[in-house]
Amino acid sequence: MSDAVKLPEGYEISADTGRIDVDRVHRWLSTDAYWARGRPREKQERAVAGSLNFGVYDMISGDQVAYARVVTDRATFAWLCDVYVGRCVRGKNIGTALVGAVRDHLEPYGLRRVLLATHDAHGVYEKLGFRGLARPDHWMALVF
Repeated sequence: MSDAVKLPEGYEISADTGRIDVDRVHRWLSTDAYWARGRPREKQERAVAGSLNFGVYDMISGDQVAYARVVTDRATFAWLCDVYVGRCVRGKNIGTALVGAVRDHLEPYGLRRVLLATHDAHGVYEKLGFRGLARPDHWMALVF
């Protein structure tokens, strides 16, 4: 795909689920993310366990500073969700670099599409090749 977006010096991206700071991710999402506010810890743990998980880490402290999750069959479809960048590192291109790394990680699977939903970050995703649905009238959702 397109060129990877570089992380600022001193940060690294990992797809190792074992490195995910589940406490931190749950706190971020359940208290600060409009789409996941109030999400129970047990539900977050199940989401992590059933997904591909990506973290961005401060290389000096080892602290996780960002997170993204992908639900996929690794053959035809993926849903990018729970993309969150810690408030202390926003504005450093960390989110763009994270989503670019996720995109590049998924590319070899030969997926037909990767979907996501966003209320306010269209510009971030558009830089990485995401576009609005060409035929949104073809899509439906079952909402519980």
